[in-house]
Amino acid sequence: MKIIPSMESVVAELEGTLVKDPDPFSYFMLIAFEASGLIRFTLLLLLWPIIRFLDSVGMKDAGFKLTTFIAVVGVRLSDIESVARAVLPKFYMDDVDMDAWRVFSHYDKKVVVTKTPRVMVERFLKDHLKADEVIGSELVVNRFGYAMGFVLDVGSDSGRVAKLFGDETPSLGLGGSSINDSNTFLSLCEEQCYPPFNTTDKLLNGHRDLNRPLPVIFHDGRLVKRPTPFIALLVLLWLPIGVVLAVIRMLFGLILPFWLVPYVTAIFGGGVIVKGKPPASSGGVLFVCTHRTLMDPVILSYVLGRRIPAVTYSISRVSEILSPIPTIRLTRDRHVDAERIKKELGRGDLVVCPEGTTCREPFLLRFSALFAELTDNIVPVAMNYRVGFFHATTARGWKGLDPFFFFMNPRPIYEVTFLNQLPAEATCSSGKSPHDVANYVQRILAATLGFECTNFTRKDKYRLLAGNDGTVSNAKSSWLLGSIRKVVSTCKPFIH
Repeated sequence: MKIIPSMESVVAELEGTLVKDPDPFSYFMLIAFEASGLIRFTLLLLLWPIIRFLDSVGMKDAGFKLTTFIAVVGVRLSDIESVARAVLPKFYMDDVDMDAWRVFSHYDKKVVVTKTPRVMVERFLKDHLKADEVIGSELVVNRFGYAMGFVLDVGSDSGRVAKLFGDETPSLGLGGSSINDSNTFLSLCEEQCYPPFNTTDKLLNGHRDLNRPLPVIFHDGRLVKRPTPFIALLVLLWLPIGVVLAVIRMLFGLILPFWLVPYVTAIFGGGVIVKGKPPASSGGVLFVCTHRTLMDPVILSYVLGRRIPAVTYSISRVSEILSPIPTIRLTRDRHVDAERIKKELGRGDLVVCPEGTTCREPFLLRFSALFAELTDNIVPVAMNYRVGFFHATTARGWKGLDPFFFFMNPRPIYEVTFLNQLPAEATCSSGKSPHDVANYVQRILAATLGFECTNFTRKDKYRLLAGNDGTVSNAKSSWLLGSIRKVVSTCKPFIH
């Protein structure tokens, strides 16, 4: 196989080649769940046996068209694009065949051919696999911006590849092992290559670092695992149990004494792993935590056995009302926020997450330096968590449900690692700038968790995932606030 990249080109199939799974069904399940909801998700799963039957009798086009129709009919194109931008890249990245990627990445002109609608894959392929062109199916969309459930007849893949290259001939074609290259784009290429792909150190020698695609740092969506038919069935069977379990767990968290919560948590399947030695309560300690979910300050309070107020930047009013610990909402006005934090520290301990927003992947966002200006009594705390079915964070959805989704998991696990209090020479009192202190705390927390430090901020995350600056709108949850306040006021006599 000739791989000498000097303005040479490669054409690769997506399904079964660049990604390992030759069946895009699970990605349509993600579109159904995230862009439409549970009903469409369930319907598509119920039709899966029919789709498999059509595939088995040689009617793969019919099975694919049925899958596409059920997944997208009546869904806004903008919603499909949103899921393709915020949700799908993570799952595609987890399924990338790294050997195929190493071959693909060595060429100057990179083209991907896929049967999946282009709108679903183009963002991932261009942003993370650095594809130059994507040849895929095209959805039919009406003048109101809704998908009709059909795909346009845009010609064969080989015809579209030939038109794209004109008089040129692609240097290499990468295709699945089941492809008949006489009837596909592979017949147009000078050479063909099929999995398994054999890459060697000699192949990589003398070129830039192409060992890994651009990582997915930010992603959204509620599902932790890619919903293959088996995983989707497990999720649906677990949902009613998870809802009941979440209600029970949240109620116990509200009405039980803090010292008793960890023991009850273990009974109902949860777990908290504590490492390091928690500091003695001396008052005025600022706990600086990594930000993994909305539950970080709550879990820290449970571990310490006392309610410690938490600084919040932009959370749902519903979450504030249901919170078992006091919350101090900041305004993002630096002077006003500094005064509020100083005032709270004068009363006792305080929790702050200087990243300003959560990140699911093993990366830490840039730390705001404000905390370093206000006190030298700083205790870094490395927080991390593990869940099985549902993510407890969202950028596009309703944040008020974040704690509920966390507790819906069969066995949510939190890890809390206490680091030593910052020595005087590492604080601003020794002459260091607030930014130096913040960067130092970020580095030691990242090293503790095995994470990487980044310069990304909350705005970077929300602009990518949601197309906004991350400010929570409370209008859509206002209808629920009155009834929640009544429930909470009724429970207050039982809350310790």
